[in-house]
Amino acid sequence: MTVKTVDFSVWPKGEPNTAYAQYFTGNSYLAPMEGGVNNVTFEPRCRNNWHIHHKQVQVLICVAGRGWYQEWGKEAVPMTPGTVIAIPAEVKHWHGAAKDSWFQHLTYHKDVQPGASNEWLEPVTDQIYDKIK
Repeated sequence: MTVKTVDFSVWPKGEPNTAYAQYFTGNSYLAPMEGGVNNVTFEPRCRNNWHIHHKQVQVLICVAGRGWYQEWGKEAVPMTPGTVIAIPAEVKHWHGAAKDSWFQHLTYHKDVQPGASNEWLEPVTDQIYDKIK
């Protein structure tokens, strides 16, 4: 596998995230790291669908660019390098790039319980995404 870097980051861009493309609006790239950590790169406006991590906590660490994290029913939270978000199990949420910026985050799961899974839900519509300032 060839892992490419991008000009806005020292982190690898990875390969096209084809295995999960059906759960993203726009293009994303995946670079598996050591210890169960993945680096995900989002092109501008790319975001994943609403989803829930059952029986596990997801941790996001922004390493480059600008992006957003939003929980169902709450305002979107900006993510810039150094932002760390721990998403409790069973919380419906999405994350992705800002409209005008690439975005990279490291992600891993902690407090993983037996039967842990991800439930992918509906896309984040342009109507919801475009309201974010």
